[in-house]
This record gives sequence, C-alpha cells and structure tokens, in this order.
Amino acid sequence: MAELNTGGGGGGHKGGKVRSKKASTRVDLTAMVDLAFLLITFFMLTTTLLKPKAMDLAMPDKDDKHPDQLPVPATRTMTILLGARDKVEWFVGEPGKTPPTTDHFGKDGLRKALVENSDKIKQTHGGQDMIVIVKPSDHSNYENLVSALDELSITGIERHAIVDITPVELELLKRDGNY
Repeated sequence: MAELNTGGGGGGHKGGKVRSKKASTRVDLTAMVDLAFLLITFFMLTTTLLKPKAMDLAMPDKDDKHPDQLPVPATRTMTILLGARDKVEWFVGEPGKTPPTTDHFGKDGLRKALVENSDKIKQTHGGQDMIVIVKPSDHSNYENLVSALDELSITGIERHAIVDITPVELELLKRDGNY
C-alpha cells in the first residue's frame, strides 16, 4: 500500500519545552495509483494505432536470366519516364518514334493519360490489356516511383514493370528539360 507520511511527532530535542506529540497525517494513495493505471490502460486500448500501408511488389532476381521471355508489343506498351522536379514523361510505342508528353502526377495528369491510353489500346487490340513500363531516372526520387505505382493501382492496370532507363530515353528527358 502506498502512503504519504507528513512530518511527525514533536519532541526529540533535549533541553527544550516539552510539547505534546502530534498525530501524523496519513494519506492513502492506492486509489489514485489504481485510477492512473486504469486510465493509461483505457487510452492505450481505445486509441487507433497507425497501420502501415504497404504495396506488394514482386521483383525478379538479378542473377536469374530468362532468355525465354516473350517480346512485348510496342503498340500495347506505355512507357513512363520519371524525371526531376516531380515531372513525368510518357509515350505509347517505341522511344523516338512517338513524341513524349510531359505531365504531372494526379487525376488530371498521369492518371488521365493511363485511363485514356488503356481504353484506346483495349479498343484497337481486341480487349487486350495495356502494358506499362516505369523507368525512373537518376534525378527522380522514391516518392515519384511510389506515386506512379499508386496511379497504376488506382487505374487497375496490373501489367507493369520497373525497368532501367535507356540512353535514348534519357536524351528525351534532357531535351525536354526534365532531367
């Protein structure tokens, strides 16, 4: 039991007046300690903890080479180039043959382009899905890659890959001032 003793008994000094002994005041703190622990427990159990959000990302092994990979048709492929200063360039087809479009992230930028191109490719290729290739540059940041993957998830595009950027595509970013 926790208790608080305050002062106590007069006397104890030699040669002074004899005083009467005072009764010590005793405060029982058990109830207050119990209440504090009950409150701490209550608030710990009733608060919602921050749940981490994670996206599954399957990456192939670096050592594992697959010579039997199927070629990807350029007419069904949309390439997204991640540049500096939160800029993104995209094009459908092969680099250099179709001019890239500089865009931004968000519902009126990359998301709109993904939806429009996906619908167009499904119409022209008999319902086949669009394949998206994301290529981050050295000057892009991790947040841009996550934003691009979020946009793919929001639009429901399941066929996508993260690939190293080629020198031709790097020149496109430099030419447009996005590197």
